[in-house]
Amino acid sequence: QGSELSGWAMGRWTYEGIDLNHNFADLNTALWDAEDNDLVPHEFPNHYIPIPEYYTFANATVAPETRAVIDWMQRYPFVLSANLHGGELVVTYPFDMTRTYWKAQELTPTADDGVFRWLATVYATSNLAMASKERRLCHYDDFTRFGNIINGANWHTVPGSMNDFSYLHTNCFEITVELSCDKFPHASELPAEWENNRESLLLYMEQVHRGIKGVVRDTDTEQGIANAIISVDGINHDVRT
Repeated sequence: QGSELSGWAMGRWTYEGIDLNHNFADLNTALWDAEDNDLVPHEFPNHYIPIPEYYTFANATVAPETRAVIDWMQRYPFVLSANLHGGELVVTYPFDMTRTYWKAQELTPTADDGVFRWLATVYATSNLAMASKERRLCHYDDFTRFGNIINGANWHTVPGSMNDFSYLHTNCFEITVELSCDKFPHASELPAEWENNRESLLLYMEQVHRGIKGVVRDTDTEQGIANAIISVDGINHDVRT
């Protein structure tokens, strides 16, 4: 359709009228409540947070697409992900939901904030459109002041986002890439959009090799140990083998 013939809400909701951007289980609130009561991590986990029971009910407002993606996440131990959006030129990283529930914007970093800022920066600095000195502002936010990255909650709060869910329910670190000012570029513009993002996508995937990696083995049998919890001093978010 091109940007001239479609508004920001075009294509936003499913056939059932559900906004997939906000449809994942809110695990943030449970974690923050537990933190406020000094229950983490001894009585309440700081990772692999279980899905609340209400979310699993048949009458819960959960799209089949969302349930399918969650099932996919649970079957495969992804560790790095990006979801692609349109309408801005910026890379956002968790948390996407503000910790102060009544605030529309609030800096809300994760325990792995340094890693997330690095991942976002890798994409933003290698994206031709974001890195261009001639780039125009898409709307009224000047993200160039922040290197074209921003904490999601510090832009606008998104309860039930896939990024927050990935981080809190699985081992996966996920960011959102706003690819273009236009949500619906013309077909003739797609080759340029691909060129803008090709190197960014490749560099981002390469970041999977950063950080600590290896195999946790039983000292007697040398067999790998599944679901071993890995803790790093100073980071209140564990991961599992």
